[in-house]
Amino acid sequence: MFGRRNHHNESFSKSHNTSFDKHRAGKATSSKQKRSFRDAATVAKKVERVKKPDHSPPASSTLTSPIITICVGPEQRLFAAHEDVISHSPFFAAICRGQFLETSTKKVNLPEELPEIFSSVLEYLYKGDYYPRLLHNKRRNTWELEETETNNNNNGGRGGSVESTVFHHGSGQVLLKDTMLYCTAEKYGLDDLKRLALRKQGLQSGIQCSTILASARYAYANTPDSDSKLRAHYLALIIRSRSTFKRSGTMQMEMEKGGLMFFDLFVAICNHMDDMASAKSPLFTKSPRTPH
Repeated sequence: MFGRRNHHNESFSKSHNTSFDKHRAGKATSSKQKRSFRDAATVAKKVERVKKPDHSPPASSTLTSPIITICVGPEQRLFAAHEDVISHSPFFAAICRGQFLETSTKKVNLPEELPEIFSSVLEYLYKGDYYPRLLHNKRRNTWELEETETNNNNNGGRGGSVESTVFHHGSGQVLLKDTMLYCTAEKYGLDDLKRLALRKQGLQSGIQCSTILASARYAYANTPDSDSKLRAHYLALIIRSRSTFKRSGTMQMEMEKGGLMFFDLFVAICNHMDDMASAKSPLFTKSPRTPH
């Protein structure tokens, strides 16, 4: 019986031999076979060099529509937005048609949402991006996150700042902001925001094991089985960073809890080993896949 390991301060630090920086997540790819993440294990380790993504704000140029007041979270923090802006989300379009809107005050109540996440959603709807912004490095022809004041002061310009995480009161855990935005965008029907959040999360570094695993569970709980991109991102990250996760006491406890994520992880590891064996030996014959 293996003893339980100490899981305090388990992170992908710069000094660690298997740092998060070396295993930075790239663009996740979905598999054609249900719950098979063959492509996820071979995701590129470097920032993808692609054409500039089109995340232009869908908002109207005039902004003359009525103002909607939105009460967010248990503390009812107030936000204001133009109706024609938030209606680009099918979720809010249905509300603005009067199904749930308080017509006398044009107010919407979202008690389950986090103000930090909803604020970023609104920022995206108006500006086409959210803080920290995605910037193009022309010299390297790569995409990077803008450096925040927290990064510059505490981390020497590297990742892992407070801006990358949000405390989720429902679970009592710290989660990756981009993961929560991806799941919120799924609910609001904002596919471009999902793509932007996934791209940004692939640029994060210096994140603790416990935060990664908690965020992965959140992703599984808040995305449909038909949407495997964010799930595959986490599976690929764990596989590439396996030298760190296999020593993680948090990983051990999470595996003891079980869940669909760890079955998918097992399948992804098997596919990864098959691919490695195929690359070494062209005569290697893969064993039949067990149907789900």
